Amino acid sequence: MTGLLILAGTPIGDVEDAPPRLARELAEADVIAAEDTRRLRRLAQALGVAPTGRVVSYFEGNEVGRTPELVEALRGGARVLLVTDAGMPSVSDPGYRLVAAAVEEGLRITAVPGPSAVLTALALSGLPVDRFCFEGFLPRKAGERASRLRELATEPRTMVFFESPHRIDDSLAAMAEAFGPGRAGAVCRELTKTYEEVKRGELGELAVWAKDGVRGEITVVVAGADPAEPEAHEPADLAALVASREAAGQPRKEAIAAVAAELGIRKRDVFDAVVAAKRP
Repeated sequence: MTGLLILAGTPIGDVEDAPPRLARELAEADVIAAEDTRRLRRLAQALGVAPTGRVVSYFEGNEVGRTPELVEALRGGARVLLVTDAGMPSVSDPGYRLVAAAVEEGLRITAVPGPSAVLTALALSGLPVDRFCFEGFLPRKAGERASRLRELATEPRTMVFFESPHRIDDSLAAMAEAFGPGRAGAVCRELTKTYEEVKRGELGELAVWAKDGVRGEITVVVAGADPAEPEAHEPADLAALVASREAAGQPRKEAIAAVAAELGIRKRDVFDAVVAAKRP
């Protein structure tokens, strides 16, 4: 009989949020693959568990090379427990490669459901939760980040992002530019920890607030685009927005596409406005 791969959720802050099954799985696993072995040992100690299985590291830098080793252990009948530093494996954390490899081999996989920063932030945000999408971390480079956000400008579902405290101010400013400063959002930091904070407001306000610095683990929730009929925009205003981007060095074609995405209107309408503005 082949082994079993167990994806286990770990606390995102308060250790008391650990699912009861986690302690048992830590004690019974033949192999524990951990994103950070030192954090794993601290967690096990807090839960009063002394793992007897082999503990190996499994993180972004070595998961490609270590995945075959773990698959081989599963083939041999091992009970392999996969844990990350916080939350569920595979969700912006190591795990996807191992799951995909196990599926390819027809191996058994199960999960120990646990805390999730995505769902916790979504529930606390006060924004609609009937439909949502998770976008993970935005690109680090400003141009790539702006391009990704332009693609999401008309997304009707509530969006959830992870972000670094070093980039949160730039990301919020980029969101305000792409989605409009009046779009509702919430910045959730240090969830379930001592200094938990949820800052709600319009993106423009949140971008200004973040300039003073935001510490800790951060999850950002942003309202989706209003499905109502788009607001009417004067052609002269559209042409002025394009001209402003051109003055900053953006090619006209890209500027037209960016303005259309930001306002949720057709590129053709923006193009026509630019042409009309040049007529005598």
